[in-house]
Amino acid sequence: MKITRVETCGLRGETPKGGWSNELRPNDVVHTLVAVHTDEGITGIGSAFTTENLVRGAIDLLLPHLVGQDPVEVERITEMLHQTAFWMGRGGALTHATSAIDIALWDIAGQALGQPVGRLLGGRHRTRVRPYASVLMDDAGPMTDNLTRLVEQGFNAFKIGWWKFGRVDAATDEHTVATARAAIGDRLLAVDAGGSEGFFPGGLAWAKRTARMLADYDIAWFEEALAPDDLEGFAELRAGSPVPISGGEVLTRRQSFAPYLRRRAFDIVQPDTTKGGGLSESRRIGWEAQDLGIRLIPHGWNTAIGLAADLQLSAALASTDLVEYKTGSAYVDDLVAGEWRLDADGYLDIPSDPGLGVSLDPEAVEKYGTRPAFADPKS
Repeated sequence: MKITRVETCGLRGETPKGGWSNELRPNDVVHTLVAVHTDEGITGIGSAFTTENLVRGAIDLLLPHLVGQDPVEVERITEMLHQTAFWMGRGGALTHATSAIDIALWDIAGQALGQPVGRLLGGRHRTRVRPYASVLMDDAGPMTDNLTRLVEQGFNAFKIGWWKFGRVDAATDEHTVATARAAIGDRLLAVDAGGSEGFFPGGLAWAKRTARMLADYDIAWFEEALAPDDLEGFAELRAGSPVPISGGEVLTRRQSFAPYLRRRAFDIVQPDTTKGGGLSESRRIGWEAQDLGIRLIPHGWNTAIGLAADLQLSAALASTDLVEYKTGSAYVDDLVAGEWRLDADGYLDIPSDPGLGVSLDPEAVEKYGTRPAFADPKS
């Protein structure tokens, strides 16, 4: 089997808000699907957390290293792409695009071998996993209504983030957390400060004070409390924090994560498989984290393909017992055939069909995709 071509399809029309100061608009393309086609008719689908123009440009550069390759040799191909990128944008858009290619190659390998990707990644530690409902903070009324609806839908784990948190005053921060805790009762609750936003004002002193406040509300973890490059700050914060500290969603490749893991800067590391290098890199990060007693819970504010990849990753990593579920996003809820269904315990089944175990819904791709025929493997 050989790779013959690679296609892209941006998503627009229902792009959810990100909570950023320069807010996303519905037609902004920040998620791009990638299809890797083969001469045997097997097509793999991946997802990149970046705009389609950048993904297309990256693939134009990478394509000569892909066409003619055997797609089942996933990690060899992906590592070759990373090594090739040293002179043309390593760690940036090329790595984001490679992430989608890597996911698609694992999808192909699973289909070709008749196995779910989780089994190919090393074995299935679990067949279902708990998703946490990921929502933006808001004023008390709307946020309470949103969280109450999600409880009624069966979610029993939640994360609130961004908005005014760390950007106004301590009273606003605590009132927001107290409101969420009251809305969901004793269910799992995490808090995301969104420290990767440009010019985030929260510093180490603020993060230390806030961590102590969060402990009063039994917060499961404090995410992105500092700017993402503040390695020493994260290490100092984590060393004295009464709540677990998490981060890493904007880092790319395992080499960028290594200093944070070795310095014990995180209790929970959160690579985004659609940015950081794909399933191959997330798995390697997870292995190193596990050896150091650090949990991996993937960042997943992306698409249904990203969620499917994270579900397979959670099967293969012993301590990955949660995945992020971006609520209210058509790109998650509607993009693949069938529906994501919570069981009576608030868990999602990990697909056991070959590959990622999901397929694109042609009507959804036609509605949201920049290339409506993308869901047709023969297009």
